[in-house]
Amino acid sequence: MDLAEKEGVKIHFEHKCTGVNLDAASAQFQYNGENVAVQGDLLVGTDGAYSEVRDAMQKTPWFNYSQYYIDYAYKELSIPPNADGTHRLEVNALHIWPRKDFMLIALPNIDGSFTCTLFFPKTGDLSFESLDTLEKAETFFGEHFSDALDLMPHFREEYQSNPAAGMVIVKCFPWTWKDSALLIGDAAHAIVPFYGQGMNCGFEDCSVFSELHDEQHSDWNELMRSYEKSRKENADAIAELALRNFIEMRDRVAEPMFLLQKKIEGKFSAAYPHFWTPLYSMVTFSHIPYNEALIAGDKQERIMQTIMKKPNIEQIWDSEEVENEILAHFI
Repeated sequence: MDLAEKEGVKIHFEHKCTGVNLDAASAQFQYNGENVAVQGDLLVGTDGAYSEVRDAMQKTPWFNYSQYYIDYAYKELSIPPNADGTHRLEVNALHIWPRKDFMLIALPNIDGSFTCTLFFPKTGDLSFESLDTLEKAETFFGEHFSDALDLMPHFREEYQSNPAAGMVIVKCFPWTWKDSALLIGDAAHAIVPFYGQGMNCGFEDCSVFSELHDEQHSDWNELMRSYEKSRKENADAIAELALRNFIEMRDRVAEPMFLLQKKIEGKFSAAYPHFWTPLYSMVTFSHIPYNEALIAGDKQERIMQTIMKKPNIEQIWDSEEVENEILAHFI
C-alpha cells in the first residue's frame, strides 16, 4: 500500500460499496452517512467473494455464476511465543495434525506465535454443531490434539469468541463487461484455502493483466478478452487442486503408503528434475500455470498409482527397477 501511494494511488478506508454502474464504470459508496459517487475509465472489482461488481454482472445477459460451500467450517486459535519471543514449535514448517475426517494446522508468524486452524465438519455427530459447550470442545481437543492443546493457554477464550467460518468456491464467466469493468481475485474465483494460493492467484491476475497491457495497450477490448480467457482455466484448476489438497492434508498424509509414494517421487525428481517436478512445487514454487500443473500432476499420479501396485514395493521402492519403470514414461 505504501508503494502504491508513492505511485499516486489514493486509498479510501471505511467506504461501503452500495452499487455499481458497469456501463459508466462508476460506483457508489457510503461514508460517514453520506453517499459518495466515483467514476473512472475502468471499474476493477477486487472486492472479494461477495463482490458488488460481480453482483452487477450477474444481472447481465449470458453471465454464468456458481457458488459452492464445502461441508466444513474453520475456527482460528493460537499458540503464543515463548517468553523470549521464540517459536514453541519448529518455525520452518507447516504443522498438520491429520485426523481423516478433520484436521488442525499451525502456521508460524513473525512475532513468534502460531496461527492454528481447526478444519471441522459444520454439522453432524462430530462437528462444530456438536461441540456446543467449552467443556465439550476442550475434551475433544484433549482427545485428538493434546500436544497442541498444551501449548494453547487461551484456548477457551479463543474457541468461544472466534467464529466457525464457512468456505466457499466461486466460479463465474465472463470476468469482464465490455471495456468498462472487470473482475480480479476472489471476486472472479474464490477458492478454499488448502493450497495457500488464493491471494497468489489474485496477484497472478494482476501480473498477467499487466503483461497483456504491455502487449495490447492500444486495444482495451482485446486486452480484456485475452485476460479473462487466459485466467479462467487456471482459476478453475487451482480451485480443483485446493479441494484435492484438503483430502491429502486431512487424510492421506497419515497413510504409510502415501508417505512411501512421496519418497519415491522425491528420489526420482532429484535424479531427473527435467522430467519430474512434484505437484506441490509446481503450484507453490514456480510460474507454471495452474492448469498445466494440474495436467502434469494428474499424469504423475497415474504413473505412481501403477508403481505403488508393484509387489513388494515397500522393499524395492529405491531400486533401479522402479526408477527405470518411471523413466520409461518420459523417454
